[in-house]
Formats: sequence, C-alpha cells, structure tokens
Amino acid sequence: MPQLSRTGVSLDEELLKVFDQLIAKRGYANRSEAFRDLIREALLADQVGSNNPVVGTLTLVYDHHVPNLAQKLTEVQHAAGAMVLAATHVHLDHHYCLEVIIMKGRGKSLQEVADRMLALRGVELGKLVLTTSGASLKHVGHTH
Repeated sequence: MPQLSRTGVSLDEELLKVFDQLIAKRGYANRSEAFRDLIREALLADQVGSNNPVVGTLTLVYDHHVPNLAQKLTEVQHAAGAMVLAATHVHLDHHYCLEVIIMKGRGKSLQEVADRMLALRGVELGKLVLTTSGASLKHVGHTH
C-alpha cells in the first residue's frame, strides 16, 4: 500500500456543504476518496489533452434507414485501421441502431475518427469517451 500524506484544503463553507451532498449521493465513504478521484480525473484529462496514447469508446445512435449510412460508418472504421479494436451493433427498434466502437491510439487521432462518424447524416447522437489503459495512472492515489 502506498504511503499516505495528509494535507489541508481551505474551502468556502457552502461549497463544502454542496460537495458533501454530492459525494454522499455518489456513495463515497469519505471526502479523501472523492478528492483522490477528482485528482485522478484531472491527471487523466491532462494526459488525454496532451495527445498521449489512450483508449476510448465511441457510442453512436443512428437511423439505419438513411441510405448508405451503415456502409459509410464501416468505411470510416476500416480507414482508421488498427485504431479500431472492436465494434458492437445493437438494433434498438425499427429505425434506430446503437453502435459502440472501441478504439486505441493518440487522443487527437481518435477524436478525428469520431468526428468523421458523428458528422455523417443519420447519426442522431454520439459521444466519444477517452481514458488511459491504466498503466500511466497505475497506483496513483489508490488506497484499496
């Protein structure tokens, strides 16, 4: 287990009250773990923003009745080559499909691939979520 260091943080009383309500709602046992998660999230955002290697999921909801849309989505994925690791396709109803595409590469490159798919006519909703493989943040602030 890593050695723990104690530190003090000065916060506005109202901000701390709202923070305590949020962490209770999310099920944190204490403020320390919530602060550690916030720090990890900031470190992750910095890594993603600096165009380091990341992994990500692109979730799309699209109208499969739009002509050639499925083919165009597949073409973008093929053009991305080794960045696309896997894709899962689910039929939601008569009109809509959900596709989750798992990717690995540089943050900016994954964003470009995602943007090409999100811009296609018929893609109704979409979101790219980037994270690290865990190795770069391994054991950062983990106490359990």
